[in-house]
Amino acid sequence: MSSSSPLRTALLQSSGRPGDVAQNLKVLDEAAGRAADTGARLLVAPEMYLTGYAIGSDVPRLAEPADGPSAEAVAAIAERHGLAVLYGYPERDVRTHGRVYNSAQAIAADGTPLLNYRKTHLFGCFEQEHFTPGDTPVVQAELGGLTIGALICYDVEFPENVRAHALAGTDLLLVPTAQMHPFQFVAESVVPVRAFESQMYVAYVNRTGPEGEFEFVGLSTLAGPDGVSRARAGRGEELVVGDVDPAFLAASRENNPYLRDRRPELYGSLSPRA
Repeated sequence: MSSSSPLRTALLQSSGRPGDVAQNLKVLDEAAGRAADTGARLLVAPEMYLTGYAIGSDVPRLAEPADGPSAEAVAAIAERHGLAVLYGYPERDVRTHGRVYNSAQAIAADGTPLLNYRKTHLFGCFEQEHFTPGDTPVVQAELGGLTIGALICYDVEFPENVRAHALAGTDLLLVPTAQMHPFQFVAESVVPVRAFESQMYVAYVNRTGPEGEFEFVGLSTLAGPDGVSRARAGRGEELVVGDVDPAFLAASRENNPYLRDRRPELYGSLSPRA
């Protein structure tokens, strides 16, 4: 972390139109324009934003490689509006014999890829049936003088995942999500606690409304290292904006001893050897 200039971050709380990639790209383009008008330099969209979450057997048909046509379209959106964009999508990887991953990709304002993360902790029968879990827990990139990282939805509910990012130096953790009823307490309580206990900003960006058998609860938030939300959406379609302040983060880390006072030699039982 070297920059003292806040990174204005926009959270797109939307489910788009499930199964309609072209329409979802159109909504993303419009949101990127509105975000850029506020001075945002980063726009974050939800889990599986590109295709919809509850797409069932359409997952293989709608999955794309990380450098596929939709990635090219998002790169054009990022360049057109001059801001980085992170979005969720089903990723097909020909190098792993066509396996499909629940992924999130960030593309810089100049259209170049920043990071691609594959969800490591799959939630429920739907995800476990259609996706392969990723095996890289910490994926990072540099943006605006900050180290950004990514997790997806259920991943953030495991404190070990967020702590791994903290120990690797992540300043802003981006978490596209598909948080559903009745688990809204995750957005309301767990995410701000994760930001506080691991001393980072966390941008948690949700879907909203009914989709298939699910009811997404919204409540997207940008939580700071003091556990306080800098931006909070309601339950409907919404674009909210908040600032990630490197100076505040540095001061918070100086005053909060959690990471300094850890005693890793006592934690061996958390990762028992086979």
